[in-house]
Amino acid sequence: MKIKFLIYFILSIFGLGSLKSESKPNIIYINADDLGVMDVGFMGNKIYKTPNLDQMAREGMVFTNAYAPAANCAPSRAACMTGQYASRTGVYTVNTSERGPAKERKLIPTKNNLFISEENLTIAGALKGAGYTTAQIGKWHVTHDPTRNGFDVNVAGSQVGHPKSYFSPYINLVISDGPKGEYLTDRLTDESIKFITKNKKNPFFLYLPYYTVHKPLQGRKDLLEKYQDIKGVNAHYAAMIEAMDENIGRILAHLEKLNLRENTLVLFTSDNGAIRSISNQSPHRGGKGTYYEGGIREPLVIRWPAKVKAGSRCELPVFGLDFFPTFIEAARIQLPPEKILDGISLMPVLTQSSSPVDRALFWHYPIYLQAYKKGEDGSRDPLFRTRPGSSMRYKQWKLHEFFEDGCFELYNLTEDPGESKNLVDLEVDTFKSLKKQLLEWRNRLDCPVPKKLNPKYDPSISKVY
Repeated sequence: MKIKFLIYFILSIFGLGSLKSESKPNIIYINADDLGVMDVGFMGNKIYKTPNLDQMAREGMVFTNAYAPAANCAPSRAACMTGQYASRTGVYTVNTSERGPAKERKLIPTKNNLFISEENLTIAGALKGAGYTTAQIGKWHVTHDPTRNGFDVNVAGSQVGHPKSYFSPYINLVISDGPKGEYLTDRLTDESIKFITKNKKNPFFLYLPYYTVHKPLQGRKDLLEKYQDIKGVNAHYAAMIEAMDENIGRILAHLEKLNLRENTLVLFTSDNGAIRSISNQSPHRGGKGTYYEGGIREPLVIRWPAKVKAGSRCELPVFGLDFFPTFIEAARIQLPPEKILDGISLMPVLTQSSSPVDRALFWHYPIYLQAYKKGEDGSRDPLFRTRPGSSMRYKQWKLHEFFEDGCFELYNLTEDPGESKNLVDLEVDTFKSLKKQLLEWRNRLDCPVPKKLNPKYDPSISKVY
C-alpha cells in the first residue's frame, strides 16, 4: 500500500473527529454469482422462490435498469471493488484474454491483468480507514488475499472463482471444513452472522459474495424436490437460488434481532448475467459473457429503512461502479484526491433529494470469450459470446461496436428489450450522437483497441457478421 494511502488512513482515524459515530450506517453488500436479472421474484420470476428478496424489495428501492460493469466474474468484481472501469485496472476478463481457438480469433486481444493492484484503494480500504471493521465472506476472485485490499476478516476468499463442491469438505476454499455435507451457502451465512454479532456496537462493512449460483450446480436435497418436475427448469439451479434467498432472510432477521435494521444499508445484486442455456433471460437477449442485456442486466435492491422509502423504484440506468461512491457518501467519508471513481453516488436517488443524473454507461471489452453452447448463447455469432468491442447505454438507447469488422448495432430498449432490430440505418442522428459519445469516452480513458491481426486466424471457419 502506498504511503499516501497510509497517511489517508491515519488522518481518517485521528484527524477527522468522531468517525465511529453510531449514526454511521452499517453496510452489507450481498453479491450473487451468475444470477440473471430475471431470476428473482421482484423482477418478475414466477418459478424460483425468493420471498426474502421480494420482501426486501418491498422495504427498499428497486432499480429496474441496473447493470454489472462487465459480463463475467472477475472484471465485474474488480470494477465494483475499485469503483473504476476495466480500462483503469486492466482486468477485462477471467484468466487469459485469448479465449477460444486461435484460428477463430481475427485480432490479437489486449493482454489481461488477472488481479487489481494492492495500491488501488478499494471500498473496504476506504471504509476501514474511516473506522469501519471490514469482512469479506465468500468469493473474492480479484487478488490472492483480500486482507491485503482493505479487509480485516476473510472467510473463503482467494483467487479461486468457484468451489469444487458446495458440500463440505470444500477442498479448494480458504475455509475450514464443517461437518460432512454442510452446505456452503449456509456456512457463509453462519460466518456472516458471527461477524455481525461481534461488531454490532461499531460500524461494519460486510461484503458477502455468495459463490452460488456459479457451477457446479449443486442444490440442497431438501429444496431439489420442489423443482424436479417443472419442465424446462434446472432443479439444482432453482434450489441454489432458494437456498441463497433463505440465507439472506437469516441475515435480515439477525439485523432485526440486534436492533440494527434501521441504520444498516443492505444492497443485493449479482456480478453478471446467467448462463443462458441454464436460465433463459427473456425478454432480454444473451447471457453471461455477452454484452447484450442478458449478460449485464442485473437485479438490484437497496434497503436502508432510516433513509430509503419502502416500496420505492428507480428507472435510472445505474451500474456497479456506483456502489463505491454511494457507500462513501452514506458513511460521510472524504477520499484522497488522487482516488478516481468512475461512477456516481446513488444517495440523492435513494433519499429522493434530487433529480437523476443524465449520463451514459459504458463497457469496453478488448478480449475474446468462447461460446458456452454454440447457437444457444444469444450472442452475435455461434463461436464466441464476446468478441473485442465496446458498448454503451444512454437513456433508452443501446449501442454496440465490434472491432473485428467495424460494425455497429443500435437498439431501442424500450421498444426492443431483446435487441433484435438494428436501427443504425434508421435512427441516423441518434447513432451519430452515441457513436461520438462512445469514441470520446474511449479516448478520454485511453481504452486499448486491438488492431493487430492474428497470424493464426483462419477466415474460412470464422465468419464475422
